[in-house]
Amino acid sequence: MNIPASSIQHTNFSINCNGRLVDLNTPKIMGILNLTPDSFSDGGKFNNEKSALLHAEKLLKDGADFIDIGAQSTRPNAEYLSAEEEIRRIGNVISLIKKEFPEALISIDTFYADVVKFGYNEGMDVVNDISGGYFDENLLPTVAETKLPYILMHSNTSYSTMHEKIHYEDITMSVNYYFSEKINQLQKLGIHDIILDPGFGFGKTVEDQYKMIEEVEHLGFGRFPLLIGISRKSFIYKPLNKKPLEIGEETQILHRKVLEKGAKILRVHDIAETKKTIEEMK
Repeated sequence: MNIPASSIQHTNFSINCNGRLVDLNTPKIMGILNLTPDSFSDGGKFNNEKSALLHAEKLLKDGADFIDIGAQSTRPNAEYLSAEEEIRRIGNVISLIKKEFPEALISIDTFYADVVKFGYNEGMDVVNDISGGYFDENLLPTVAETKLPYILMHSNTSYSTMHEKIHYEDITMSVNYYFSEKINQLQKLGIHDIILDPGFGFGKTVEDQYKMIEEVEHLGFGRFPLLIGISRKSFIYKPLNKKPLEIGEETQILHRKVLEKGAKILRVHDIAETKKTIEEMK
């Protein structure tokens, strides 16, 4: 994909998290806290409040800036949960983390409006949505009401097809077209703190995902901060005949590359290693 350098904007990025201005000019780390019994790499480890709080403490001590709490597994063939079940799984985890670690920033990984309402009342700071608002028509208006930052991810537009591989003529152009349409919709609703996630692992071939890494600087044309989530993703470990926990070194090499190309948030399982990568690049 050939995009003239002059069309790429370089902006100073910050987001407003419940009245707290978070500067994204220094890359930030989003640590993953799965409350799911069936997540592909750490399922069942943290799905009670005590173990979740202990893991949150470790994520923060290792250098996480955000904790991304997910109650619904988005791996292929995962069980599809209702909003009520997501809320039940989250329980008091948000308020417990906020009580113990008031400076912690918490994002909730959900595509339900009711979960956003619940999370907002518990003290969440960011909405992380894999669906672009397609799975629940009330989600985006609810996000607008909260005035929280919103993570817009590129994926297929239904839950049942989100992992189906699509043939893209040009993955970067397709992702950017999706982003431009959705950003226009979000801004009309009054959602202005937008973070873009190109959706690694969601309906894209191995080749397209490596192409996105090579063209990270063109995603969103530099107008919005980029979140990259490649931690333990199959496009890295499957071609190498490795397991998700065996690709630490390969993942950090790719993290370094996307940071060099302007990524602002890395969503990861392995905080300490990612922190070291960021420190080495200063």
